[in-house]
Amino acid sequence: MLGRIAFCLTLCLVALGASAQTFVFTAIPDEDETRLRERFQAVADYLQEELDVDVRFVPVKSYAAAVSAFRNDQVQLAWFGGLSGVQARARVPGSQALAQGAEDAEFVTYFIAHKSTGLKPGSGLTEELKGMTFTFGSKGSTSGRLMPEYYLRKTYDAAPEEVFDKVGFSGNHSRTASLVATGAYQLGALNYTVWENEVEAGNIDTDEVNVIWETPPYPDYQWTIRGDVDERFGKGFTDKVRKALLNMDDPKLLESFPRSKFIPADNSDYAIIEDVAKQIGLIDE
Repeated sequence: MLGRIAFCLTLCLVALGASAQTFVFTAIPDEDETRLRERFQAVADYLQEELDVDVRFVPVKSYAAAVSAFRNDQVQLAWFGGLSGVQARARVPGSQALAQGAEDAEFVTYFIAHKSTGLKPGSGLTEELKGMTFTFGSKGSTSGRLMPEYYLRKTYDAAPEEVFDKVGFSGNHSRTASLVATGAYQLGALNYTVWENEVEAGNIDTDEVNVIWETPPYPDYQWTIRGDVDERFGKGFTDKVRKALLNMDDPKLLESFPRSKFIPADNSDYAIIEDVAKQIGLIDE
């Protein structure tokens, strides 16, 4: 009798342990960490209510750290850029892109210039840029490195280091805007949504720095989930997460991204990102 009771208690504890699992997610650090915490804690609260499991957001220090956390199962869901999403899914078989912002299907990068360059708004990628100083964002950023480097190589038929006097990596889009606005770098490339947010918030003086060119559109940010979550959180959990993301309609939550809404995404949507990354040597053939 005691053995049967012990066995039942064991089963109950196992069941409680399974149900008490925490679903953890992260996001690439494309903005100031304080803003990211505020933004994604609200998302964690929303997902916890929708999924009926404990949900926790954990910040990471770099794009590479976000990919590593996903690969090592420290997180099961991530808000990735195009390139980091491709890298993460390649490392975890069965992982899926679930949703992207409506704006992410046709994302763009802004090239910006300090007023000291004499470059005018909309002047484009001209010969005048050669020999100036230039900063990308993070080395693993789609909009802050991959696509701008691709278009620089295409325009000048040379690596950025051969075009500019100095090439830097700011670490995130907000810092790129700040570095160019202060004149620390003459030129930079960044996510257009961060630029517009910074301008709207009054953090950027457009008399000091302006947009000289924008790239053609490309697919970028997306939510990606590990391929093994259904085994851990129950059959159909992936679909439940997808539905929660697609149904996110709180204006404050959407504004924090900023996105108008989320739409379905698929791994195949990012094939062009993988191809470009291979072309310029950011991932192996």
